[in-house]
Amino acid sequence: MGNREDLLAGAKRCLLAKGYTRTTARDIAAESGVSLAAIGYHFGSKEVLLQEALRDAITEWGDGIAAVLAAETDPAAPAAERLEAIWDRIVGSFAGTRPLWALQFEVIAHIERTPDLRASFAEANRQARLGLAELFGTGAEAVGDRHAERVGAYYQTMLAGMAAQWLIDPQTAPSGPDLVAAMRTVAAGIAP
Repeated sequence: MGNREDLLAGAKRCLLAKGYTRTTARDIAAESGVSLAAIGYHFGSKEVLLQEALRDAITEWGDGIAAVLAAETDPAAPAAERLEAIWDRIVGSFAGTRPLWALQFEVIAHIERTPDLRASFAEANRQARLGLAELFGTGAEAVGDRHAERVGAYYQTMLAGMAAQWLIDPQTAPSGPDLVAAMRTVAAGIAP
């Protein structure tokens, strides 16, 4: 790896270990084994480096969650059973991604004062929505672009809410069957 890649890898490790606001340029330089001046040379600023490292970490997580969702589910099983199994796998994935979820919630709290970070997250959000809709079988090919983004936003809302509940208290976070039962209750209440 070159200095640029070493800095990105070091910045990701720092973000996951220390968080966004507590990571310093010196931390990144020490973690990556690259000089402090290299941050400015390759990225212009620590903030730009952290934003790129954060995007990379979230992309890696997205690839991981895609693998979790793509895991074999009996295609002959009823839709509710498949959905329960998918959500159970998602909840099971939180233990291995806890630092990244904590980091994302920290960044959301900090985003109001960082317009570049907000813009970066906004585009990543849109891509995440479309990706989630696709992974759950309700992508643009199945339901059209606009509806896929809405459905993806629904899944993204559930995912972030589940992650928040799990971060606070993993023992009481809902399971896949709990979520499907709740969805049925809500759907029954709004059915025409």
